[in-house]
Amino acid sequence: MLKHVVIWKIRDPARKALHAAQVKAELESLAGRILGLLRVEVGIDIGYDGDAHDVVLYSEFTDRAALDAYQTHPLHVAVKQVIGPLLAARHVVDWEA
Repeated sequence: MLKHVVIWKIRDPARKALHAAQVKAELESLAGRILGLLRVEVGIDIGYDGDAHDVVLYSEFTDRAALDAYQTHPLHVAVKQVIGPLLAARHVVDWEA
């Protein structure tokens, strides 16, 4: 199994809540729709730490090949086109479990 975490900062602080909710909905729409994507969990920061980022994606894949396929899958590409303009900083960690 491969685990994939992505953390983002929302670009427009004035619209953070709206855009974070949109990012969450878009990413969660991928659940059960892409072969090899086993789990999708999206969290929105609660505002406890002022230095925190705003949205986190935790996902699990059957293997590296499934993650590779996900990156270019048309559904994922479509989601990236919607959420990309809403996001600023991005950090990623992938690991095998």
